[in-house]
Amino acid sequence: MTFQGWALILGFVAILIALTKPVGAWLFALYEGRRTPLHVVLGPVETGFYKLAGIDPDEQQGWRRYALHMLLFNAMLMALTYAVLRLQGVLPGNPQGLAGLSPHLAFNTAISFTTNTNWQSYAGESTMSNLSQMFGLTIHNFLSAATGIALAFAFFRGFARRESRSLGNFWADVTRVTLYLLLPLSIVYAVFLIASGVPQTMGGVVDVQTLEGAKQSLLLGPVASQEAIKMLGTNGGGFFNANSAHPFENPTALVDFVQMLSIFLIGFGLTWCFGKAVGNTRQGWAILAAMVILFLMGASVAYWAEAAGNPVLHHLGVPGVNMEGKEVRFGVAASALFAAVTTAASCGAVNAMHDSFTALGGLIPLFNMQLGEVVIGGVGAGIYGFLLFAILAVFVAGLMVGRTPEYVGKKIEAREVKLAVLAIAVLPLFILGMTALSAVTAQGLAGPLNKGPHGFGEILYAFTSAVANNGSAFAGLTASTPWYDGLLGVAMWVGRFFIIVPMLAIAGSLAAKKHTPASAGSFPTTGGLWVGLLVGIVLVLGGLTFLPSLALGPIADHLAMIRGQLF
Repeated sequence: MTFQGWALILGFVAILIALTKPVGAWLFALYEGRRTPLHVVLGPVETGFYKLAGIDPDEQQGWRRYALHMLLFNAMLMALTYAVLRLQGVLPGNPQGLAGLSPHLAFNTAISFTTNTNWQSYAGESTMSNLSQMFGLTIHNFLSAATGIALAFAFFRGFARRESRSLGNFWADVTRVTLYLLLPLSIVYAVFLIASGVPQTMGGVVDVQTLEGAKQSLLLGPVASQEAIKMLGTNGGGFFNANSAHPFENPTALVDFVQMLSIFLIGFGLTWCFGKAVGNTRQGWAILAAMVILFLMGASVAYWAEAAGNPVLHHLGVPGVNMEGKEVRFGVAASALFAAVTTAASCGAVNAMHDSFTALGGLIPLFNMQLGEVVIGGVGAGIYGFLLFAILAVFVAGLMVGRTPEYVGKKIEAREVKLAVLAIAVLPLFILGMTALSAVTAQGLAGPLNKGPHGFGEILYAFTSAVANNGSAFAGLTASTPWYDGLLGVAMWVGRFFIIVPMLAIAGSLAAKKHTPASAGSFPTTGGLWVGLLVGIVLVLGGLTFLPSLALGPIADHLAMIRGQLF
């Protein structure tokens, strides 16, 4: 470990904290539906969308209607993407003449991008045409991210509104987030990437001559535009198979740093937006503090493990850090930080192969996802997922002080606690259930490239990534098979929507309640004690649930490595 490495990690967090309030203020303006400076240009576009679709943006929706419209919207987008991928071979924008995807791969990919997971059982540059990348996939990068932020807004309204049956308007929320946040940020971001050397062209292949005099064909395409929203929307699906380890996606150390900042940017801002929505920004800062503590714990362990390297190699006379699977352009600190960032958020982009990390270094990305993708988390999904844990935490606190638990002015009763438990239970039920099924069947065991605990870790990581809607992979699992494409597709759909519906039901229940002023018996939810309780609840639930599976995978792998056995 080096001073420069720690400075990178701490400087990264400091910059994000400085950006939290400005980004949160912009998000709060969209939450309230207020005009922004961009309305001068984009206001007529927004109005045109509403007229074309026959939508009244001022019409309020209860939680059931909000959920129904959200589900129908996403189901239709998934069907459209499936059709585009299957018909890719006969559609334009295909300079390489690539064939359409197989049914199981098209099914998996359509669900993957609809759910903001962006799991890739394919190599993008040799599987997807330019049209499929731009129309079939990049549209989802915008709309799945906008859906997540819209759902966060709906949950905020559940806490903020009093004796109301409405949570806002899904169509208005998605439109405003896309037009006034994601689209302008992505345009500026894409221009920066193009200036930094990321390709943006409709061309297919360029032939170049190498230094040895050989001919090499370089695949190009509209990379910068997809890369921008891939990071801002915590999508993670790479244009190239190597993702952000590819020099055309991530050409410099500066771009690498900006990519990490952009993954967390909106998630940080949403915490401040929540505090502002409920009338107390300290509530948002408390949530952010708990998130940052959890993130720094994970990033520190990952950096330490990778800097320590592999003791087996040390005994063979190979000193130094673990550089296997890493880009020498970035080194250990930036690679470990990127791994922690991309799995703390539901991004899934990678600049190093997690399968090549040490056992403990690979455990951190895995555990980040098993916590529910709430350590910053995906855009929108992270904050509403964390608020589910906050409901459980305040319930525990209510038991401590001997009165009905309250949070930001709303009484938390049996209905909210049951729904929160139901939503949180989705992850362990499907992660562990599907991992167990794949670990004892011939189809499942055909996937891992490694044996022993490391091979089990590859299976566990895949289903953790799918249910948590992350999309990163250990890169050691052959997943493009009917078995894995099918099961992972189901896992991604369940991990997204089986959490959203109970969450919206909680929001509807809270919105209908009266505001309860804090009293002397109320548990404070803005101080250090509350932050510590939040961190403890998240760790205990994740640790108790997943510790046995981690013991069979990365922990056993680490103990074997110490004894000189590698897999």
